[in-house]
Amino acid sequence: MTAASLPPTRDGLRFGVHTPLQDTRADAVRALWRRIEAIGDQGHGGCFDWISVWDHFGSLTGTTANLEAVAMHAALACTTERVRCACLVYSVGYRDALQLASAIATIDQLSGGRATLGLGAGYLQRDYRMTGRALPSPGQRSGHLGETLRAVRRLLDGETVTTDGRHVRLVEASCAPPPVQAHIPIIVGGGGERSTIPLAAQVADGWNVPMATPDDLARKVTILREHEHIAGRPGGAVETTVSIGLCLDETQLPARFGPRWEALRPAVCTGSTEQVVDLVGRYRDAGVDRVVLSLRAPFDAAIEADLERFAAEVAPHFRPGPTSEEATR
Repeated sequence: MTAASLPPTRDGLRFGVHTPLQDTRADAVRALWRRIEAIGDQGHGGCFDWISVWDHFGSLTGTTANLEAVAMHAALACTTERVRCACLVYSVGYRDALQLASAIATIDQLSGGRATLGLGAGYLQRDYRMTGRALPSPGQRSGHLGETLRAVRRLLDGETVTTDGRHVRLVEASCAPPPVQAHIPIIVGGGGERSTIPLAAQVADGWNVPMATPDDLARKVTILREHEHIAGRPGGAVETTVSIGLCLDETQLPARFGPRWEALRPAVCTGSTEQVVDLVGRYRDAGVDRVVLSLRAPFDAAIEADLERFAAEVAPHFRPGPTSEEATR
C-alpha cells in the first residue's frame, strides 16, 4: 500500500509554514501570514497551526537583505490570531539569555499565549563576521546552546536566576512580567547527533531539523528517543519537527532554492500530488510529529497556490482518523 492510498492515521500529522526573512519586505511577509492562517483543509478548519521565522543578519543568497528576527517574531504575534508563533531558530550567539527570555515573554503576551521559542547553536560564519566576531568552535557553540537553554527555561518558568557559566552569566535575573503560558515550549534546532540531539532529549520540549531526508530523519529520531530513555523521560516526550521545502512546480526549483536546489531536492515537496503525499508519508513513518513547509521569497501568487493545493490535496491524507470506538458507532 502506497502512502497515497493510506487511510488517515489515528494521531495524524500537524503542519506548519516556515517563512524565511531574506530578500523580502515586512508588508509582504505579513500578507503571507494572513493568507496561511486563512487556508483551510477541506472544511476542517485551518490546515496550518504553526508559522515560524528565522534568525539571520543576511540572506542565504549572499545579500544583506534580511529582516530582523525578534521584531518579525513580534509582528507575527500581532498579525495572526490562531497559529503558534515560532522562530526556527534563534542563534544563542547573537543575544544574551535574559534579553532573549524577556523578548519571548513579551511576544507571548502579544500573541495571547501562542509563542514558541526555538534555540540553536548558530553556524553561519557570515552572520558572526557582520558582528565583528569569529565563528566559535563547534564545542563552544554547543556549550553556549546548553547553558542558554537551561537559563532561559528557568527564566521563562518564573525563577530568579543566578549563574556563572562559561557563556551565560546572570545575577538575580528574572523575567517580568511573565508570559501568558505557564510553560512556553522550547525547541532545539539542529541535527548534531553527539551534542544537539542529546541536549534536546534531556531538556527541550521539541526538536527540529531542517531539510533532512526521510532516511536521515529516521536515524536521528531513533537517536533522540534513545537519549530520552537515558535522560529518564518518557518516549515521545520531545515533539519532532522537520522543515522541508515546498515547490510543486519542479521547473521552479532553481529559482526558488538557488544554487543548492539539486542537493535540497530530496527534501522538497514537488511534483504530483501523489509524489508529495508519498514524501510526506515517509516523513510520518520516520517518526515526525509536525511537517513545516519552508518557503522562499518572493511570496507571490504561485506560493499561495502551492499552499492551497497542499491543504486541499495532501494534508487530508494525514488528518487524524477515528478511534476504533468511533469507527464502530
